[in-house]
Amino acid sequence: MAKVFYDFHLHSCLSPCADNDMTPYNIVNMAKYLGFDMIALTDHNSSLNCESAVKAGREAGLVVVPGMELCTMEESHVICLFPTVDDAMGFHQYVQENSLHMDNQPDIFGHQFLMNETDQILGEEPCLLINSANISIDSVVELTAQYHGAAFPAHIDRSSYSILASLGVVPEEANFSAVEISYDGDIELLQKTNPEITSMVHLQNSDAHYLEHMRDPLPWLDLEEVSAECLISVLQGKTDAQWSL
Repeated sequence: MAKVFYDFHLHSCLSPCADNDMTPYNIVNMAKYLGFDMIALTDHNSSLNCESAVKAGREAGLVVVPGMELCTMEESHVICLFPTVDDAMGFHQYVQENSLHMDNQPDIFGHQFLMNETDQILGEEPCLLINSANISIDSVVELTAQYHGAAFPAHIDRSSYSILASLGVVPEEANFSAVEISYDGDIELLQKTNPEITSMVHLQNSDAHYLEHMRDPLPWLDLEEVSAECLISVLQGKTDAQWSL
């Protein structure tokens, strides 16, 4: 077993609300400097910068899990992670086919830069990425599994764009095996008011949109090996894991 220090919720400069310095190369090397074993790139409704982040991670000796922060039709954010870039891009294509397309306005929402692994700008995503997709939160776990992935609701304690803000509970029919709680979230209170999360794996991630918001590696998971496949097995509820926040 390996004690894996992680951050599974990071935004690159593809997310319109993220700083332009959040390039795949910078994210990977900041995470390496901070001492992480595994990170995930989870831009809003897109996985287009994941291949570059995985390549940068391979060069730096850091495991990077390709992913996405999906905004569901309930306006709840869900982190979706995949074992390979191909799986992430298959899911990305499905999300794009089930999303409302509006032109981005960079002067209002920010740029949405596509980057390679060495910080070269390849272009910009023209469609605004922060709108909700026509995908129900009850279907996300099954849907991500079709692409060999796993999902968990993001920052459940927040007053907006969270499953508790949208629905008031983490519904049993959604079949989540893990939840993300913010660093300043009251875990004991959340468990008292939402006992359905008690048996789930609890995760804490930075949700960093700026390099300076990346946190020191404190939360950890025990995994059989430091790999996306082992992580996803845990998040799918197929493998038990020890964890600490």
